[in-house]
Amino acid sequence: MTLTHSQTARYLDVALDHLCLRFDDTPVLQDIRWRIRPGERWVLAGGNGAGKTQLLKLVSGDVWPTPTGAERRVYRWHGERHDTPQSVKDEIAYLGPERQDRYERYDWNFTATEVIGTGLYHSDIPLDPLSVADQTRITALLKRLRIEALAQRRFLTLSYGERRLVLLARALAWKPALLLLDEVCNGPDAVHGKRLQAFLASTARSALPWVLTTHRQEDVPRSATHLAILKGGQLQYRGRLTPAALRRAFDGVAPVAAAKPVRVLSPRARSAAAAGQPLVRLEKADVYVDGTGILTDLNLCVRQGDCWVVHGGNGAGKSTLLRTIYGDYPVATRGRIWRAGLEPGVPRSEFRAWVGLVAPQLQTDQPQYLGVVDTVGSGLHASIGLNDRLTPAERRRAVAALKDFGLQGFARRTLRALSYGQLRRVLFARAWVSAPRLLLLDEPYAGVDTPTRQALQARIELLLQAGLTLVIATHHRAEWPLGATHELELAAGRVRYSGPVRR
Repeated sequence: MTLTHSQTARYLDVALDHLCLRFDDTPVLQDIRWRIRPGERWVLAGGNGAGKTQLLKLVSGDVWPTPTGAERRVYRWHGERHDTPQSVKDEIAYLGPERQDRYERYDWNFTATEVIGTGLYHSDIPLDPLSVADQTRITALLKRLRIEALAQRRFLTLSYGERRLVLLARALAWKPALLLLDEVCNGPDAVHGKRLQAFLASTARSALPWVLTTHRQEDVPRSATHLAILKGGQLQYRGRLTPAALRRAFDGVAPVAAAKPVRVLSPRARSAAAAGQPLVRLEKADVYVDGTGILTDLNLCVRQGDCWVVHGGNGAGKSTLLRTIYGDYPVATRGRIWRAGLEPGVPRSEFRAWVGLVAPQLQTDQPQYLGVVDTVGSGLHASIGLNDRLTPAERRRAVAALKDFGLQGFARRTLRALSYGQLRRVLFARAWVSAPRLLLLDEPYAGVDTPTRQALQARIELLLQAGLTLVIATHHRAEWPLGATHELELAAGRVRYSGPVRR
């Protein structure tokens, strides 16, 4: 489609030249040269740690390039040239994990309508009551993304995927001149994923430029026109999206370093696994989050050696179930939850001491200034950050856990210097540092590239063979462990199926 000047004038034309970025003396991006024009729809591909998120932040002005004397950023808008993004920053809408995590971190539990309304006024939180015109605009956006049913739901009661689409509606309310979408395909289930893809397809009729990062080739929108491949902080390819370029983008990701052989459970733990002793039992469990009922009349018994797969669409209650088991949410009075070794009056920290957790909210809460070894070591205390320095013995255990997951090269870094996917790998090491009896994994492979996902899945299979007990929530059948023994299918907070895995 040929675009006229009037169609393109209100959208941004961005040119980057000789941009570099370093964190903690670690090179993140090197000699970036890239141009994004109105009407272009880019896919930005690359493995974990390639620098995709930081490149989007350079475009948006959220981070500043490392000075070299040669760097240049030019933004053309309405016929005017701007040499920094600051004067056009309000014209750029950025949606990624960090924006979504902010609501959890600050406990911003507004309704979906209120969240979308903040996009109209370019604010983080609602400032004034919404006008009738505002409500009309928001209703149209809800209908465009087919999420009208979420309008009055509180944001923190939504599933991870539902939050994604609400924040996309917020970004559209912004009326952006450039849209940056960082891993937005992570989280939505099949239904919400189709709604997201339908929106992206609809942009082919406009001059709105966008950039979307993804680790999965199946998430590449058909409406995409251009492809950029980032590897080791350098752009290896930038140009038209062709089948050959697409194969290069997703077949050329380097394999993850091999992890050490798995540490098997103790003879006592293996004996308990063979006996199938219960670890967690829920009976007639109702669970409410901020007054909203999420789980209803749920019965579940997880025994030592079980591997439960929890699945269902967005809003089914998967994350709430795992957080209930972990102790983040209580069970309403008519029901009951029982955890092995946790009698009335015993602190939940006693239970968490032998439970490993990987979950989106755990990744959100990690202090960015903390070192990788300290982050892994915090798993020994089930804490966010550290109240006291690790002892030499604890530090050795943290380093050993990093080696178990092939992450020894990250030991001297801070979390700030890691990509989203790299931090997710670190959280696996944190979950395993105490050699837990029970591992809870909530969409554990979101944000990781294919080689990393395969390496982590292989590690989980070995742990299951060694007697580990696992509860994993996932949208993707391909992520079900081969050693899965049971499945729990949820729909709108109720059990649709519970029992042995249906082959």
